[in-house]
Amino acid sequence: MTTFHKGGVHPEENKIAKNNKIEQFPLPEKAVVFVSQHLGAPSTPVVEKGDKVKVGQLIAKADAFICANLHSPYSGTITKIDLAKDFNGFQKPAFYIDVEGDEWEEDIDKSNDIIREIKLDSKQIIDKIKEKGIVGLGGASFPTHIKYMIPEGKKAEYLIINGVECEPYLTSDNRIMIENTEEIFIGIEIMKKALNVSTALIGIEENKPEAIKIMSDMAKNYNGTKVVPLKMKYPQGAEKQLINALTKREVPSGKLPIEVGCVVDNVGTALAIYYAVQKNRPLIDNVLTFTGKKVTNNKNLQVRVGTPLQSIIDYCGGVPEDTGKLINGGPMMGKAIMDTSAPTVKTTSSILVISKEESFRKKETACIRCGKCIEACPMGLEPMLLASLAHQNRWEDAEKECAMDCIECGCCLFTCPAGRPLLDLIRVAKNNIGAIRRARTKK
Repeated sequence: MTTFHKGGVHPEENKIAKNNKIEQFPLPEKAVVFVSQHLGAPSTPVVEKGDKVKVGQLIAKADAFICANLHSPYSGTITKIDLAKDFNGFQKPAFYIDVEGDEWEEDIDKSNDIIREIKLDSKQIIDKIKEKGIVGLGGASFPTHIKYMIPEGKKAEYLIINGVECEPYLTSDNRIMIENTEEIFIGIEIMKKALNVSTALIGIEENKPEAIKIMSDMAKNYNGTKVVPLKMKYPQGAEKQLINALTKREVPSGKLPIEVGCVVDNVGTALAIYYAVQKNRPLIDNVLTFTGKKVTNNKNLQVRVGTPLQSIIDYCGGVPEDTGKLINGGPMMGKAIMDTSAPTVKTTSSILVISKEESFRKKETACIRCGKCIEACPMGLEPMLLASLAHQNRWEDAEKECAMDCIECGCCLFTCPAGRPLLDLIRVAKNNIGAIRRARTKK
């Protein structure tokens, strides 16, 4: 087995819900759907207060280059378009929907029949991905169609499919690989056709033996698509690390995967593309994991976008009394949930329940210059130096030391014996460097 060659750590995997089959979460009575749920420019609403909508109807349009369409996950009435709090507590524009039944747009195929023949050509596939609002489901929420618009002078050689799911606790990708195997492979064939590539490599870590076997057996039916079992090492699911693990190529600093002939997408994105192209179905739901060491009802749930987090918590029996923190995502890169009335979005991957004991960081002490953060950094950076420069507000020096290459994986913070807030300081540096760069472009 192979893995990426630089840095990485080995947190406890805690895949508690890995054997729990995906359950369909019931529709809420009221939903809140954020107008923009992607990286890039905001979408523009195309419906108004009082309008009736159906499942799959376009409700916000992508009017910019890096932008994504948004479709209604529900049938019902738009009661208002107003600000709503996200899980961080920030106010964002959102559609408030009273859910009334479950009436879908007529041109969407709701059946469970698997459609294998791919009728669209490359351009039509890319247009369909854009039309149906598909974004990267590995966490970044980047509009997927942009990745398939290969710049002039560049050529894609490999389609890299991320089935790694290296974050502790998360098991939704594992379950869709087991339960939606053929749909994922048809999605991969669609993606290969869009990119005009013949080779797809699916990376799956060795702690998912059932998924590896099922996916490997299915791969025998698809020429040029191969499942590659990988050694466990975090953050192997990061695109640059996955490219290195699968192809031994290294993406240069500040560059994108296409520089080394690769396009990377998550297995969840492959499944969403299958539904978009073969079923005309927009991205209106996803699979998330409700889990924690002391949770009694660990579950993998298929949830419509806009579902209140609290309703999911209640459905799963609530949280233990000694809960100290709820996290959207995994413990390494996830963010604390500040408001459980907030709704799910296209990329909500989990509700992770952490006890009070687990939620506290180590007591911070003086840096002893042990170098463990440097050994752990998968990008080859010097986190203790970057943190020191950030502490001194030396933003341009931090830029020279490649702070913007930080993928915010948290390996430095995880491995630091002194409990130093390395990642927090590097994030501050990145924010300030970004502001400096924007100011430069305005001159």
